[in-house]
Amino acid sequence: ERITQTVEITKHVVDIEEKGVKLRLTIVDTPGFGDAVNNTECWKPVADYIDQQFEQYFRDESGLNRKNIQDNRVHCCIYFISPFGHGLRPLDVEFMRALHQRVNIVPVLTKADTLPPAEVERMKNKIREEIDHYGIRIYQFPECDSDEDEEFKLQDQALK
Repeated sequence: ERITQTVEITKHVVDIEEKGVKLRLTIVDTPGFGDAVNNTECWKPVADYIDQQFEQYFRDESGLNRKNIQDNRVHCCIYFISPFGHGLRPLDVEFMRALHQRVNIVPVLTKADTLPPAEVERMKNKIREEIDHYGIRIYQFPECDSDEDEEFKLQDQALK
């Protein structure tokens, strides 16, 4: 009997405090994503999870006791793209198209430090072209304030 691969959703919670500011960071990991032979709609559990978190937050906001609401919404999806290929896989496109309306997507080319700089640039350009071609909206860094120094503006431009 064949064992079916499922997408598991695992939450890791970390409390961070820096300069007196406390932040609770929740990392939602999806081990097993894309590992199955048949990946048809394997993104659906992730989309359902994101929708459930938004619905729960909306219910809490609409309730009477709103003082101790925990915000478990998913605010950002860091989507790792394999460098061993010729751009985006059909699964990558399907996943990002399904979720780009729900959450900010930040595509990251994995293991880029193992590739020559020219290859990294070629892969990034290919991925950007495909993202534009398929109409996928990804997170765009906001513009710098005009009063920022030149060094910061250059760093910001390099990140973009």
